[in-house]
Amino acid sequence: MTQASDTTHLPTASAAMSDWDRHIGAFVKIADDVAAVAQGPLAGRTVAVKDVIDVAGLPTCNGSRAFDATPAAEADAPVVARLRAAGARIIGKTVTTEFAFTDPTPCRNPYSLEHSPGGSSSGSGAAVGARVVDIALGTQTAGSLIRPAAYCGAVGFKAGRGVLPMGGVTPLSPTHDMVGVIALDVPLAAAAFAAMAGAEPSASPPPRCAGRLILSQDAPIDSARLTALDAAAEAVAGHLGAVAKLAPGIDVAQIVADHRTVMCAEAAAAHGWLLADPTRDMLMPNFRDALLAGQSTAPDDVAVAMPRLAAARAAFWQRHAAIDVIVTPPVPQGPPRLGTSTGYQHWLTVWTVLGGPLICLPWGLDAHGLPISVMLAGRPGRDSALLRFGQRIARHAPPMPAPTLPRG
Repeated sequence: MTQASDTTHLPTASAAMSDWDRHIGAFVKIADDVAAVAQGPLAGRTVAVKDVIDVAGLPTCNGSRAFDATPAAEADAPVVARLRAAGARIIGKTVTTEFAFTDPTPCRNPYSLEHSPGGSSSGSGAAVGARVVDIALGTQTAGSLIRPAAYCGAVGFKAGRGVLPMGGVTPLSPTHDMVGVIALDVPLAAAAFAAMAGAEPSASPPPRCAGRLILSQDAPIDSARLTALDAAAEAVAGHLGAVAKLAPGIDVAQIVADHRTVMCAEAAAAHGWLLADPTRDMLMPNFRDALLAGQSTAPDDVAVAMPRLAAARAAFWQRHAAIDVIVTPPVPQGPPRLGTSTGYQHWLTVWTVLGGPLICLPWGLDAHGLPISVMLAGRPGRDSALLRFGQRIARHAPPMPAPTLPRG
């Protein structure tokens, strides 16, 4: 898979970007022309785009060797076009796992080159974490945007189900695919979201009641991240009063299994042709296995899984009808070692299925110097309110030191 950085010696790449990228390999291509609109809410802000999202003049290679020779996109995806119109400078394309699935990439975490930045929006998380761009676009089908934000010490915002347009985005599972943003801070994430939404987001009431929830015990949360969760819940309580301790009341394993059934079947419907020669042998093993699984999935299995997921989503929000925002850990532990995986994602798979907006907030470093994060989950339709509240809670977070550029 071609994931080599293309930043060295290019005039549009800043010195800091080039210096960092030779260590972390976050970029696959830099735009030749990054002229910006002089005015707009994002005037002069730099944006990198995950390489499953179309940028005019650059190829969309989907992190796959099978697409190495693909021609440049003729037009921006709507979310990219709207960022340009808001004044943003589109810098280039970032590393993605193959077709936004789970095969690890060579991209490295800026806080520790021995660790993964997570996936599938690997390069987007690493680029913002290294502070070489202001904003990066990613996608989330299970946990593909929030994990890189959490692992790389950045703000991550996944909009609610169906809120942002998906045109010009390579599908993995259209039922669950969503665009999101990784940013240096919450105001930047909010400005990017407002631009991509295409109009002033519909007003939603501010949160009034909050809960705290750990979805399951299948992956024990480490002490540093549990302490951060406690601190974030206390900060939320300072604004809203008591934070209720919630019982999940859902079958995490069943939701994860049903999500995978739908995801693999839809991936095979979109990309099963890649299993033919000669492209089959170009595919990474996890993605190839997912396509094979999807091809063998009976339509009846999908027909059962889809309504069961919808019922779980409706039952969850009905059960917690009085709760507007939930404080929860995005991941149970720090980033995995490089090349082993893209990180634990079952909790985020469930939150994606539940369909509301999610915001990941950096919350200092652990004893190993790796980022800690907490997450706020909002009710569907409350995107703008969650961003406003997230900005208030972010002020309570401990400082997040910038990573140190490696020597050599």
